[in-house]
Amino acid sequence: MKNIKRIITLALSLMLIVSMVACTSNPDNKNNDNTGNNSNNGNVNNNNTDNNKGNDNDKTPVAIKGSVNAGGSTSVEKAAKAALEEFVALNPEVTFEYDATGSSAGIKNVKDGTYKLGFSSRELKEEETQGVEYKTIALDGIALVVNPNNKVENITLEQIKGIFTGEIKNWSELGGVDAEIVVVSRENGSGTRSAFEEIAKIGELLTEKAIIKSGNGEVASYVAGEQNAIGYTSFVTLESNKDKIKGLQVESVKPEVANVQNQTYKLSRPFIMIYDSSKINEAEKAFIDFLFTEEGQDILEEAGAIKLK
Repeated sequence: MKNIKRIITLALSLMLIVSMVACTSNPDNKNNDNTGNNSNNGNVNNNNTDNNKGNDNDKTPVAIKGSVNAGGSTSVEKAAKAALEEFVALNPEVTFEYDATGSSAGIKNVKDGTYKLGFSSRELKEEETQGVEYKTIALDGIALVVNPNNKVENITLEQIKGIFTGEIKNWSELGGVDAEIVVVSRENGSGTRSAFEEIAKIGELLTEKAIIKSGNGEVASYVAGEQNAIGYTSFVTLESNKDKIKGLQVESVKPEVANVQNQTYKLSRPFIMIYDSSKINEAEKAFIDFLFTEEGQDILEEAGAIKLK
């Protein structure tokens, strides 16, 4: 009996020892704990990454500050000012001034430092390109306009030259009525006049009989009241007075925006910005970039210019 009790006691002791050894040597428990710890550490790292991303997003863009000093063409003035006003609205710490002195002054004054940004409504002459940079920011069409009662519909560049130099004197020479042609032109210094005379190859030969008017509006008003008059205006002026004046086709091409953009309409010109990149400030650099954005081009168009394609 005593032997049986001893055997039972010995068996129970062995079972207890085996059980303890199994518990202390189980690798699953340790791995599970470590896995859990690693998961927690992973969560901490992810949170740090997210925080870093948040900090990047919270960075405030550097504000544009400074003054934009511009001037030049009276033809470009309206479009340039409209773009400048919008640029300042987007960048309240920027100010601007635009001095409307004409295309030639716009180019010259960049060279001598009076302006940082100059504007011209004609191509630069070769000697004017020295020491400056320039870009076309928009386009413009010059409309040849007559009274709505005039029967003439189409005219060539050669005939335009003949009319404005005084060689062609009567509308009958162009298929119209037998009446003397009344030539209307713009004042000296006008960018529109310079561009028109250059394109039509009139040079310094404008007829002495030409009636001189200041501004597109005055030309339109005079032509509207004189049946035998012919003058030239901007497309915007033609459009806003289309019930009072008529635009002639030039070389059988209508005076329309699309025809200026595709370069089939001959009486057209560029709106050009002139500058020296080594002398302009950050605000002026930013404004140059703005002019070529979709928003900038739309504003120029709204102000009467023809935007680039």
